Amino acid sequence: MSSAMSIEKPWQRWLFRITLFIAMMILVVPGAWVVMTAFRPNVEVMARPPVWIPQQWTLNNFLGIFGFLPDRQQGLPVPSYFINSLVISLTSTLVAILVGMMGGYAFARYRFKGKGALFLSFMLSRTVPGVALSLPLFILWSKIGLIDTKFGLILVYMAINIPFTIWLTDGFFRQIPADLSEAAQIDGCTRWQAFWKVEFPLARSGLASAGIFAFLTAWNEFALASQLTRTTASKTMPVGLMDFTAQFTVDWTGMSAMAVLIIIPALILTFIVQKHLIAGLTFGGVKG
Repeated sequence: MSSAMSIEKPWQRWLFRITLFIAMMILVVPGAWVVMTAFRPNVEVMARPPVWIPQQWTLNNFLGIFGFLPDRQQGLPVPSYFINSLVISLTSTLVAILVGMMGGYAFARYRFKGKGALFLSFMLSRTVPGVALSLPLFILWSKIGLIDTKFGLILVYMAINIPFTIWLTDGFFRQIPADLSEAAQIDGCTRWQAFWKVEFPLARSGLASAGIFAFLTAWNEFALASQLTRTTASKTMPVGLMDFTAQFTVDWTGMSAMAVLIIIPALILTFIVQKHLIAGLTFGGVKG
């Protein structure tokens, strides 16, 4: 037997495939429905009985949210929301990667007093849900003047992402033999040169994995952003979705078009770093 988890009997294989198919459908169907709604007219969305397969594809929903169809609805500041999300997500991700890389390397390579307790405190901070922090953060941010600012959200997402990045990069640096750095130093490299020329290239896949997770956390986060932002000066794309809701109605087509715009950058970034992402996720799964 190759492994305890191997599936040998035909009925077990079919049961596994059916279960996997059902699970994938549960994950894919809602997203596919949002995408189809973004490209269909509102009359099909509100039709009873529901129209499952779009009969007429249109780009008017996207044109409408940008204000190119004034007879239908007012345009929203989508470019401002997009720029805010991009600046906040990229800045918080870059800082989280830089600090997390240094922290992870320190935990993996050095011994110091309180190391275990400090690492555990970082991990425990990840167990607190973001929505539980919304009220104390709102009170604190309002007192120091960070409400409705990009910098305020950047600080929040840095605090959320840095502990996770430290934990993830610590695992990757532990997989890299310390002998490689020592050999480089024997050959004349300084500790800094040994890190950048030997250890950093080997940990690049892990850093890419940490980066994509940090970016998606900041890009998709809604609960804290909705409490700490007020105007177009700092609103992010997920918060902008609430502009499509009114007291008695919801613009489902416009909201779906906005959701597609939120999904596209995440897909592009994932596609660009997919090689490093896959390598990073499987790095610790193979023993040398």
